[in-house]
Amino acid sequence: MLIALTGNYGMGKSYVLSVFRELGAIVLDSDEIVDRLLRDKDVIAGVKEILGETIEKEDGSVDKRLIAKQIFDNSTLRKKLEVLLHGLVFDEIQKSLLKIKGKKRLVVVEVPLLFEGGYQVGFDTTITVYTTQKAAIERLMKTGISRSNALKRLKVQLPIQIKKKKADYLIDNNGSKQKTFRQVEQIYMQLREEMRKG
Repeated sequence: MLIALTGNYGMGKSYVLSVFRELGAIVLDSDEIVDRLLRDKDVIAGVKEILGETIEKEDGSVDKRLIAKQIFDNSTLRKKLEVLLHGLVFDEIQKSLLKIKGKKRLVVVEVPLLFEGGYQVGFDTTITVYTTQKAAIERLMKTGISRSNALKRLKVQLPIQIKKKKADYLIDNNGSKQKTFRQVEQIYMQLREEMRKG
């Protein structure tokens, strides 16, 4: 069973994904895939075509902070970069899925722009993790992102209320980690049961 996990910046997708992994699901993290892709010379060349030479550091790697600054300030550049990377990310996801074909396991894929890109059609089930905007901004600020940049990041995504309406399952991540863990566990058990019956 293929499950898409989404939510907005700072709302706790990574923690929820780690819980699914702990419970026994196979998990694929889009952010990790992007990090891997951004170490590939051909991908770096494509990114430089869109954002310019300045995003490359002296050691040949890319400056992710500079990339983030450019794309959150310029929607045209952001869309061009998304077109380049999203296809590559889904190619990598497909490769991973081929390796685990035939295993009776839940596969949870973290897809930040799931509904924005209309990617939900490729999944059996969708889950949205949500918090208040205030909580998301506070979490992003703890990682070193300024309040204004946190707001910029949240503004480029669909409002969380829309994502909640579109999802099959919801995880309220406003409370403690234990509360979130229990919700994930409950959904995991339900999905396991669905898979067993199906």
